[in-house]
Formats: sequence, C-alpha cells, structure tokens
Amino acid sequence: MSGFRTAFVTFVSTLLITIATAVVPAPASAASLVEVTGFGANPGGMRMHVYVPDSRPANPAIVVAMHGCGGSGPGFYSGSEFASLAARYGFIVIYPSAQQQAGFGNCFDTWSDAAKHRGGGSDPVSIASMVTYAEQHYGGDPNRVFATGSSSGGMMTNEMLALYPDVFKAGAAFMGVPFNCFANAADFPPWSSKCTGNGGANRTPQQWGDAVRQAYPGYTGPRPRVQLWHGTADTLVPYSLLQEEIEQWTNVFGLSQNPTSTDTPQSGWNRRRYADTSGTVRVEAYSIQGAGHSLPSAGMAAVAIAFFGLAS
Repeated sequence: MSGFRTAFVTFVSTLLITIATAVVPAPASAASLVEVTGFGANPGGMRMHVYVPDSRPANPAIVVAMHGCGGSGPGFYSGSEFASLAARYGFIVIYPSAQQQAGFGNCFDTWSDAAKHRGGGSDPVSIASMVTYAEQHYGGDPNRVFATGSSSGGMMTNEMLALYPDVFKAGAAFMGVPFNCFANAADFPPWSSKCTGNGGANRTPQQWGDAVRQAYPGYTGPRPRVQLWHGTADTLVPYSLLQEEIEQWTNVFGLSQNPTSTDTPQSGWNRRRYADTSGTVRVEAYSIQGAGHSLPSAGMAAVAIAFFGLAS
C-alpha cells in the first residue's frame, strides 16, 4: 500500500507541476470564471465552472475543457489557453471538476460500466448535463459543441465522443487513451494498469472501433472529427497509445490506417492526417518530439480551436 501511495503522490505531483509550468494569464476582460450549481442530472457528483466571454454571438459555440488527475476545472481555466481564446473568438468554455474516484484522486471516470454506455450514469451524464445547461441558459449553439482535455481529461474527451456523437461535433484529446481502454476500476491507476502502466494496450482496429459502436448501439448518424496529441517521451501515458487511438477512430470512420498526408506544421510537431473521399480530415494526430506528460503546451490549444472551426 505504501508503494501504491508513493506512486500516486508521484503521479499527482507530476501533473500539478505540469499545470504550474503551463500557467497562462486569464483573459483581460470583465468576464470571469463562474461556478454553476443545479445544472441538471449529476450522477458523477461533479462541479461545473463556466467562462462566458463578454463579446460573443447570440448563439456561441461551447467547448468542454477537462483537467487531468490532480487538477480541477478552475485550475485548467488558469493553466491553459482556452479561456483567452474564448475571449478572442467568442465561445463558451465549460470546465468540469471531477470528484475523487475509487481512491485514485479526482480523475474522470473512464473505467466503470456506467461510464461506458450512453446514459449509463457517472461522469459522462454529468458532463452532458452541463452542455445542456449552457445551451439553455447562455444560448449555446447545439450544433457547435466540442470536447478537449489533458491526460484524464483527454481520456474523457474520447469517452464523450464515443458516447455522445450526436452532441459533440469534434474533439481534441491530449495524452489520452482509446475509449474503453480501462477494463474496470482495478485496471485504472496509470502506473499499474493493463491499459497504460504495462506499456499500453494493443488491440486490433476492429476491436477498438467495435468498442465505440457498442457504446451507443444503433447510432448511424455522423461521428465527431477527432484530433489527437501525444509526446514521444511520455512514460506516464505511453506514446504507443496514440497509435491505438488512431486505429480506433479511423476504424470508426471506415478509413485506412495509412494517413492521407503527413507534415511538420512546427519544428518537432509531426502530423498525420486521415481524410475521407471528399477530402475532409476526420482524424489527425500530432506526435510531439521529446515531449513528456506535459501537453497542451503553448500554442496547442489554438490549433485545437482551429480544428474545431472556431478561430475566426
């Protein structure tokens, strides 16, 4: 148990250091982060904070931005660039805060059976309630809802895209894992998990894709576009899991495992894109050379927002 606690403290400390070193000043405007209570069904017992910029259209887009283990909604607000981008481009940002889960700290639930089925309960239902609240109370545009997050939040990004493809139009997952990577609560702690702690899961694209399809049986509508980010030197959530995420989402879209294009948009950023027959990029993946468990770093949130179509 002492070894477990030491590993957990090290894990959380790493994440908190990442947050501290990535702090970005809050946007300079009268708008501020506000906590919302009574936002609807909340089986995950979560807290909701929202940033609504002063200057915005009548029906602004909504971005759900989710923290990593050891973090919080307010911490991700002050430690990432999404709020400053929201002030610039006029979209709403929801910052959920996860509660302590199964003794592992405030990580988003991506392992329970309830969290793996649409409407099953736990954190995904709570987050969906937050989106509905923002649509009803701030005029948020239901046709422009997006998800993003770091580490545990990146894992939950994939989760929400799988469970609510009719709600989210796109997502950007930083340092995440494929949907349904964690078998159950006993499999969750990253340092001992079959998903992450032992070098990463390895399933076929069909198996990964089936997991998404089984999350919302019978759904035949459009799927959200997916952007994936991972550092090549990440040992906490192994870099090999980026390939598993790519295999999952390209299979969901019925795309080839071979990218339709590759490039280097910035030094050390290697990008693979997977487009459909119309040329629309459905999946894109960024390998950040030499980066550890430290994303998003400066400029990456802006790339995610551009992928969502909000940078105008």
